[in-house]
Amino acid sequence: MTRRKVLQLGVAGVAGMALYSGELARHELEVVQLTVKLANLPDAFHGFRIAQISDLHFHEYTETFFLRSVLRRVNALRPDAVLLTGDFISNARDRTYPIAQAHVCGDILKMLECPIRYGVLGNHDSAMGETEIHHALVSNGTPILLNKSVPIERGGSRIWVGGLRDTLASYPEPEQAIPSKIRNPKEPVLLMIHEPDYIDELMKYPSSQSVGLVLSGHSHGGQVRLPFLPPLKAVLPPGGKKYIEGLFRVGNTQLYVNRGIGTTEVPFRLNCPPEITVLTLEQG
Repeated sequence: MTRRKVLQLGVAGVAGMALYSGELARHELEVVQLTVKLANLPDAFHGFRIAQISDLHFHEYTETFFLRSVLRRVNALRPDAVLLTGDFISNARDRTYPIAQAHVCGDILKMLECPIRYGVLGNHDSAMGETEIHHALVSNGTPILLNKSVPIERGGSRIWVGGLRDTLASYPEPEQAIPSKIRNPKEPVLLMIHEPDYIDELMKYPSSQSVGLVLSGHSHGGQVRLPFLPPLKAVLPPGGKKYIEGLFRVGNTQLYVNRGIGTTEVPFRLNCPPEITVLTLEQG
């Protein structure tokens, strides 16, 4: 085989891999089913199902058709609640574009049929304008929790869903998000934090003792992962280098890191499919 032929095959291989990771793997949506046991979970919430989606990054590389496909899949799963863990849009030099896209994204999110849904903002959202992105989503029917918790009631019992402001581009305040008046051991708190590595800081606050489960995104699971190798730390974002994907036990709580729907920097995924997580709560 000639040197020229080898080069041609190499170029074809690279082109094929780029096509696969950019057009096929990037859209190969995976539904991850997970059971999470929570101490002191009220009987009424045994079997409560939460769908988590994260890192939509609309409309940088996440097309309208793909986001609609994701939401149809969520609706088909018929969850009891939907939680969205940030980065609805992506950074841009001109802030007017991502803010406009946040309104479009918010309008598309109206497709969600589940009446119980909450979100938090990510670092891209907050960097482009926390106030503006918050308004774009809330005005279209997606409540965003900024250092705040709200109750979910069922069968005369309740749990709490809280959300922190972004930990890289804003000011998270756990004691404000989980004030002492709601810290009831019989009413566990589910807390959304966009950047998963912040959980180590969270553990320093008294309010963390009330948190049974933290839901995060941000890392994209590494996004492009070479076969048989762990994610490259150099390409992981700040705040997402330690807890990269999946379920972790951290102190007295649990952390789940979702791989996200969209991509950033490059429109590629490899060995790291986009993810909808369905978490079923059980007593334990």
